[in-house]
Amino acid sequence: MAWVRACSVTDIEPGEAVVVDVDPPLAVFNVDGEFLAAADTCTHGASSLADGYIDGAEVECAWHFAKFCLRTGKALTLPATEAIATYAVRVEDDAVFVDV
Repeated sequence: MAWVRACSVTDIEPGEAVVVDVDPPLAVFNVDGEFLAAADTCTHGASSLADGYIDGAEVECAWHFAKFCLRTGKALTLPATEAIATYAVRVEDDAVFVDV
C-alpha cells in the first residue's frame, strides 16, 4: 500500500465528496470534518458514489438508491449486496492522504 495525496481539506465541504483519480477510482467524503475514503463505484451498477446522497457516515447511490456504510463499506440496502472497499485516511496540515 502507498499513501497518495487525495486533496486538500478545503476542497471538500462537510457532506460532500471528491473523486480521486486512481485505479480503481475512489472517493473522499467529508463527514462533519472527518475524512473517509471508499471505492467510488457502486457495486450494484457503475454509478459514482461521490455523486450520491451523503447522510452522516452513509452514502446512497444516485442511480438505484443502494446505501453503503463509509466506515466499513458494508452494503446496507438493496439492490446492492456486495460491500465497497474502504481505505485508511490521514490528514497532514491541509492535505488528505489515502492509503491505496
